[in-house]
Amino acid sequence: MTSAELLADAFERVREGVHHAVEGLTTEVLASRLDTEANSIAWLVWHLTRVQDDHVADITGEEQLWTALDWAQRFGLPFDVLDTGYGHGSREVAVVVADAATLIGYHDAVCDSTLRFVGDLRDAALDRIVDADWDPPVTMGVRLVSVISDDLQHAGQAAFLRGVLERR
Repeated sequence: MTSAELLADAFERVREGVHHAVEGLTTEVLASRLDTEANSIAWLVWHLTRVQDDHVADITGEEQLWTALDWAQRFGLPFDVLDTGYGHGSREVAVVVADAATLIGYHDAVCDSTLRFVGDLRDAALDRIVDADWDPPVTMGVRLVSVISDDLQHAGQAAFLRGVLERR
């Protein structure tokens, strides 16, 4: 297995987790929170997808799909167009309301774009510095693994939340 195949497999697992957490749920359930400080499924999936879109676009030098394909307009959120959800509090979480088709549509578009990118990667490219603002500087490989880790954690949280909400 190549590094590109390994990364593609990991991003496909994120997609599977997102679909499992979201498919078949109403907009109301997707926006439900266990308490006023908790995240919703909608916010978790929106956030993990925004982070992936932002970070992969930064690596590739391409425009984020959030703006390039008008996902920002479709979601209609009152945030800065480049907001990924990092640092959001209860108020911001509460306004992320979307239906399953929109959440999955955006995630699938970002995942497909990510898979096209990682499918062409060679191992040597993974050592390229993509963020020199850290010590040590962040390589492409480290950044992609970080995105996968964050995405899988949030997809797992969304799946857990779905299970809790379905038992109510």
